[in-house]
Amino acid sequence: LTIGRPIAGYEALLLDHLGQLVPLGAAGELCIGGPALAAGYLHRPELTAAKFNTVAGLATGFSGRLYRTGDLARFEPDGNIDFLGRIDTQVKIRGFRVELAEIESLLLQWPGIRNAAVALKSGADGVQSLIAYLILDTENPLLDAKALRAYLRERLAPYMLPAALVPLATFPLLTSGKVDRKALPYPVSGDTPPSRELALP
Repeated sequence: LTIGRPIAGYEALLLDHLGQLVPLGAAGELCIGGPALAAGYLHRPELTAAKFNTVAGLATGFSGRLYRTGDLARFEPDGNIDFLGRIDTQVKIRGFRVELAEIESLLLQWPGIRNAAVALKSGADGVQSLIAYLILDTENPLLDAKALRAYLRERLAPYMLPAALVPLATFPLLTSGKVDRKALPYPVSGDTPPSRELALP
């Protein structure tokens, strides 16, 4: 989803979890600054400290306070900003930080996938894995899982590849309407989406 550019007099920066600028095209947290930036949250000093930061010395030359929106975004070459999701979907697996929204964004670009959610799940042995949950188009409920895995391998680091692709009819939702990732089921044998590949007898 393209959300455009900051209006005149305002600055939009994309920062990583260390507060450093991310390169063009990379995902980062959208942080905004400008003359009308609020002083903070009313009677919430701890939240104000977490969300409002001073960013003097960044490469852009902008010096002042920024508000951390919690939105994951990236800059397009034309200067427009693409919204990718929320950073509260960031997880850590085997020492690597993973933006679940980044994987979901790639999955949604695949033909036949209507909706996607990725979650970090622990198996009975305690080993954590990334699981991709998919809602397929009702008009085209078949999915070439092998081709989809190859597509993901070309675009994601190995530690970001989902260990399983699980088709669901619907996603469990929180009262806010967001996907309840904790309620997503752990995959069982046979949870692979039906494939267009034919198996000879």
